[in-house]
Amino acid sequence: MALVPVAEALERLLDGAAPLASESVSLFDAVDRVLAEQVAALRTQPPFNASAMDGYAVRAAEVASLPSKLSVIGMAPAGRGFEGTVGERQAVRIFTGAPLPEGADTIVIQENVRDLGGGEIEVIEPTAEWRNIRRIGLDFSKGDVLLEKGRLLDAAALSLAASANHPKVSVVRRPLVAIIATGDELLPPGSDLGPDQIISSNAYGVAAAAQSVGARALDLGIAADRKDAIAALVKKAVAAGADVIVTLGGASVGDHDLIHDVLTGEGMTLGFWKIAMRPGKPLMFGRLGDIRCIGLPGNPVASLVCSQLFLKPLLARLGGRDHRQDIRSARLGAAMPANDLRQDYVRSVVREDDGGLVATPFSIQDSSMLRMLADANGLIVRAPFAPASAAGDSCSVLMLR
Repeated sequence: MALVPVAEALERLLDGAAPLASESVSLFDAVDRVLAEQVAALRTQPPFNASAMDGYAVRAAEVASLPSKLSVIGMAPAGRGFEGTVGERQAVRIFTGAPLPEGADTIVIQENVRDLGGGEIEVIEPTAEWRNIRRIGLDFSKGDVLLEKGRLLDAAALSLAASANHPKVSVVRRPLVAIIATGDELLPPGSDLGPDQIISSNAYGVAAAAQSVGARALDLGIAADRKDAIAALVKKAVAAGADVIVTLGGASVGDHDLIHDVLTGEGMTLGFWKIAMRPGKPLMFGRLGDIRCIGLPGNPVASLVCSQLFLKPLLARLGGRDHRQDIRSARLGAAMPANDLRQDYVRSVVREDDGGLVATPFSIQDSSMLRMLADANGLIVRAPFAPASAAGDSCSVLMLR
């Protein structure tokens, strides 16, 4: 099977991927979710002309020239308005958020009033009509569309939905990713390792990548290098309602690389297998009914690079999110040799220099070296058959953070 170019592989993987069905959730559960339907106001805000300050509700004409003495005829705290009418030479003590009493058309702030005692005040600063008043509908009116479909719900959006009297919102269901690690040599972190064993680390990075675009991650653990063990975890993933099954390792062509046989045995239709990229050549993709299956390489760096390039865009699409790779122009901080037929993703440190970016590749690029990936903040993207490059030449960088 010929190696599939990266762009073509991504196109095939995303083909037919659309936002999942919607669900209704409470506002407290809606943070960082994607709206499936627009949100329109169920009420007007403010629903009445409201005082924006603590002070006195008066007639503006009576405080236009000073001195002005007024009789205080009542009080209007927030949540309980004054039921009478403000007449000539009268004022109502009012607090922020209270409805403007009938007859009044301005608020004199309390700092501009002198209490004369005996229920009388003297206004010491003039106040124009409609000052310190929030007019009815200032923020929005009933029926106004406040949030559009596809909006990512942050703090301001959720507060707005609440103020519009929505206790719940309709959001795109978060994709569920079932993660299956494979290999007799693997043990979970914290284990006492035998001489031939290593720690299973890939699942944690893949889960983090999934969660960074709003998906849920289900860790199904480690399957031994036996078809029945792998098949049992695949069945668990299907039973759990997974939208995507991610396998880690076992997708190459060795005697113990069993993922392809197991998944096809369970009914998967193969989409592609083996990508013209480095690291990540053994990547596999297929469909098991409505479930998308991605076989990631076992090498840790390859697994995480493929998660960045393929898994995250897929999950973002299923979750209704707009996800674009952050690719920038830079200059090379060191010379690089000519490339072969595979697109290369080279771990590098990217820094600002003289108003531009400089990307310096690490001298060793072994796909087992996680520490180097953790230290990198970018991947230099080198096209197939790219010629040798000198320090200072232009390059493209996929930013990681």
